[in-house]
Amino acid sequence: MNNKTLSILSYITIIGWIIAFVKSKDVTPKSDLVTYHLKQGFGIFLFSFAVNIILSVVVFTVTSLYFLNYIGYALFILWIFGIINAANEQKKPIPVIGKMFEDKFGFIN
Repeated sequence: MNNKTLSILSYITIIGWIIAFVKSKDVTPKSDLVTYHLKQGFGIFLFSFAVNIILSVVVFTVTSLYFLNYIGYALFILWIFGIINAANEQKKPIPVIGKMFEDKFGFIN
């Protein structure tokens, strides 16, 4: 697989991320683009997972806050931005939350 495909795949579910992670270890020389998008993809996955758990608990306990479920749409839009950046082979962070993940996840290097 080429670097562009691996970068896009790093956003497509956690299984796609694992495949991109394993395949990126086989690629020489190491691609900064793939590493960057692996970090961004893993970050958005963890962030979305945590936000969905928190929202589920909040909406379950206080049902009048059901409108908070629309935050999921915002996360979906951020995910789409990540895929677009990967498809354009750009190393741009995901808007709003992407800067948090640029220097995290040292195991990906």
